[in-house]
Amino acid sequence: MASRRKSEELILQGRVKVNGRVMQELGTKINPSADNIHIDGRLLERKEEHIYILLNKPKGYISTVKDNHGRKTVLELIPKNIGRLYPVGRLDSQTTGLLLLTNDGELTYKLTHPKHGFSKTYRASVKGKLTVEAVTNLENGVTLDDGVTAPAKVNVLEIKDGKSIAEITIREGKNRQVRRMFDAIGFPILSLKRSSFGFLTLKGVAPGKYRYLTTYEVNKLKTLV
Repeated sequence: MASRRKSEELILQGRVKVNGRVMQELGTKINPSADNIHIDGRLLERKEEHIYILLNKPKGYISTVKDNHGRKTVLELIPKNIGRLYPVGRLDSQTTGLLLLTNDGELTYKLTHPKHGFSKTYRASVKGKLTVEAVTNLENGVTLDDGVTAPAKVNVLEIKDGKSIAEITIREGKNRQVRRMFDAIGFPILSLKRSSFGFLTLKGVAPGKYRYLTTYEVNKLKTLV
């Protein structure tokens, strides 16, 4: 990165081009993330601006960038001119709720790495009346085909008409983990929604809609991991 004085010398010497035009006037405003800047014929690499979006995923969308089977992806809910984004973890097509999208690969890695244990809370409607024993099993860890789950926090909200509604918080990211946990203890899930991701919630974001994270939220996420 050249100093301001050196940069001014380069401009006055006619060695800088912006979008193909030689720049010789100091103080010209440019957009480093959109304009093509050449110095002595060499293109300067653009620094990609990081984007962070919180999406309220509706049912029927898969959490991938593209799908070879023609299924709808979560990126279809975001305007294409925002740029190329990637889901932070996954929600299966039938699970709704909070999903982060970003192009910040480093933060994505940290948020999804098991060692950081970032919490995710789900509201599950299950078939059957949840018992104290079932809740204890969930909280202590359930044996799945890929290992025993870490302890979870469970809060039964309602038991009515042969089904139960419970809130469960986990700190792992195994494939379809919450569904498999309830299946393993004999309470198949009827509907599942991720209601929070760490301190982030769906407040003010309707199904199928999204919002940008604030600078404060982004910085807090980075601090936590």
